[in-house]
Amino acid sequence: MQRRRRGKLERLARILEIPEDIVLDLPRITMLGNQQLLVENHKGIIEYAPFLVRIKLNQGELVINGEELTLGNLAAEQILVEGTVAQIKYEV
Repeated sequence: MQRRRRGKLERLARILEIPEDIVLDLPRITMLGNQQLLVENHKGIIEYAPFLVRIKLNQGELVINGEELTLGNLAAEQILVEGTVAQIKYEV
């Protein structure tokens, strides 16, 4: 049932020329080198430490490992992680 709904939403997004991440409630992750990581359309912060950031997503979570990680630009649906990013994992 979920696959059929997702397929219909994908077709609708293409027809209306709307980005699929908006229609399907997917996160948008933008990385600038290994110094900045912008996560949009998240569901909250699970854990934060200077070496680890865990962010809740609609489906799973994003785990960011690194050094001197800080959170900036905290908005309702976007987080900017700054510092030295060593590893990113998308866990479902």
